[in-house]
Amino acid sequence: MVRPLKIGITCYPVYGGSGVVATELGKALALRGHQIHFIAYSMPFRLPHVRQNIFFHEVPITTYPLFQYPPYSLSLTGKMVDVVRFEKLDVLHVHYAIPHAASAVMARSILREKGIYVPVVTTLHGTDITIVGQDRSFAPVVSWSINNSDGVTAVSDYLRQETLLAFDVRGDIEVIHNFIDTERFRRPEKEHFRRALCPKGEKIIVHVSNFRALKNARHVVDVFHRLHEQGLALKLLLVGDGPERGDTERHARALGVYDGIRFLGKQEPVEEILSVADVFLMPSGSESFGLAALEAMACGVPVVCTEIGGLPELIGDTDAGFLCRLGDVDAYTARTRQLLTDSSLHAHMAAAARRRAVEHFDELAIIPQYESFYERVVESSLAFV
Repeated sequence: MVRPLKIGITCYPVYGGSGVVATELGKALALRGHQIHFIAYSMPFRLPHVRQNIFFHEVPITTYPLFQYPPYSLSLTGKMVDVVRFEKLDVLHVHYAIPHAASAVMARSILREKGIYVPVVTTLHGTDITIVGQDRSFAPVVSWSINNSDGVTAVSDYLRQETLLAFDVRGDIEVIHNFIDTERFRRPEKEHFRRALCPKGEKIIVHVSNFRALKNARHVVDVFHRLHEQGLALKLLLVGDGPERGDTERHARALGVYDGIRFLGKQEPVEEILSVADVFLMPSGSESFGLAALEAMACGVPVVCTEIGGLPELIGDTDAGFLCRLGDVDAYTARTRQLLTDSSLHAHMAAAARRRAVEHFDELAIIPQYESFYERVVESSLAFV
């Protein structure tokens, strides 16, 4: 056990992988005796109320007639400066490069002029590197932020390699995988819930995402439609919300399968839904890790997903799920059908999925890696004091 630290955490507080990981990290660290200060424009989605060792500092959004778009990154910088000064933080840990890392590096520079040095740890999560970060208008800022952080981590080896290829990174990037609490994410008995959803004994496919275009939710509906046409008795549960939800609903109506689909919106706790799933379908066009798939695996749900990004690292050389080529709806359909019609195969892969999650991605294995990383960064920063 390392010494207790005062840690500032900044993330996007909305429904999505980076915010979920940052929030769960803070909650886990607080239970281990660290003092956690969340700094964001609203309460993180998975932090419904403040608890012991956890504090929330809201970033004010300044409105002024001169500003067509309020400068959130500057407001965030100012708030970081205040929280570090008055709460005497040991480290700032920012999740997602734009704008959090840039704001943290600026805050560190301001504080240094006041005789305070607070190290900055930046965790890269995915689209901040693979999509947003490579936009020409953002790329120089991303490079500068990474190179001026005191420590940088990535949630998968895939993302580390992508970052090194896309940017001129001078220092090292340490891979610390995403994690979950496998005691929370497990498969409890929810037969009453399943009967309510599927009174005729239908099988259940689940998809969880923020319904951005790269999540390919339409492909999930396509798979459901094809299996329905093949005579399988099914229900499809779509969890989450986002810009493509309306289009996905229209697509389901056009195919005539809308009545067999439940659009559930944002759900917490999602493990109650995963506990009745038979297959988790993730046909994403980009996944730096695949946290939603890991949550399903921990609940004993085999995964059918795209062989892309960090998903091969997540599945590993195991039978925890099937990997398919991007956009191959035929393969998604065939693999899903295998799992829904072969009970022995399903039982084998469900057990393998749970085992993979527990043995490699439980928070008890990952949180100490963050603690060790903080200690090294804080120790190195003493030279600047």
